[in-house]
Order: sequence, then structure tokens, then C-alpha cells
Amino acid sequence: MIEIERKFLVNNEVFLTQATSHNRIVQGYLNSNPERTVRIRIKGEKGFITIKGKSNDTGTTRLEWEKEIPLNEAEQLLALCETGVIDKIRYEVPVGNHFYEVDVFSGNNYGLIIAEIELQSENEWFEKPDWLGEEVTKDRRYYNSYLSNNPFTAW
Repeated sequence: MIEIERKFLVNNEVFLTQATSHNRIVQGYLNSNPERTVRIRIKGEKGFITIKGKSNDTGTTRLEWEKEIPLNEAEQLLALCETGVIDKIRYEVPVGNHFYEVDVFSGNNYGLIIAEIELQSENEWFEKPDWLGEEVTKDRRYYNSYLSNNPFTAW
């Protein structure tokens, strides 16, 4: 239930040639408060509800609880979410012993591409491909819950 991840901007679209899969993700927030976010997500043909706690000081670690829910329930709950639904395509890209999840945003966050990598510990070594840019792990502006209320195109 503990999530350890790091986030990076992406310099170019070379990752597309290395991706092994992709899915459209639509998600909204029942609560976007950074102390505890409650997210509804539709990924492909599956629905999920996720609760995330506040990040630690490094921005890498926080509590995350997620359950799959029926697609029709996810669609109904999405209608109850705060304004600012996130729409993106997520690409899974293997690099070394890890997978990067690279999100290409559309709609109000068009132009933003973020890569995330989940780790077993905060100090775990991982390979950084050439297409990886600046690390933004601690920058809350790149949290999806922030982007839902403060879209990238308005920055």
C-alpha cells in the first residue's frame, strides 16, 4: 500500500518506439485535497477507485489504496467528480529492470508528457533513458490532482 515513485518531464517522443503497450485513461477527483485524494479512473475498459495520502518531504512516497470497480460504476462516479477531468494516453516502456509509465496528456493538459517510475525503495538505482528530462517528483504542479484544477495549458 506504500507507493514509491519518481516523476520526470519527457524531452522527446522516442519512448513511443520502445513502448510495449498503451491505454487511454480518463480520471476525475472526488477529492483533490493533497492531504488525501480520492480518484475515479477508467483505464481501457476497467474502472478503479484510488485513495492517496500526502507525500513525504521528498515527494516520492505516500500511501496508496486502489480497488477495481465495475466500469458502469466508475462512469457514474466520474459524473460526480470535481471539474477538470484528466484525459491521457499511458504508455508502458521497459527500461532495464523497470517499467516507465509515460503519460501523454490531451485536452486542457495538452503538450504535457510525464514519465513515472515505481521503485521498491527511495534510494533504488534505475536506468535513465535519453528521452527522460528534468525530475519533477517534488513539484506538486505535476500531480494529476493539481492538473485537474490548474491545467497545463493555463500555466
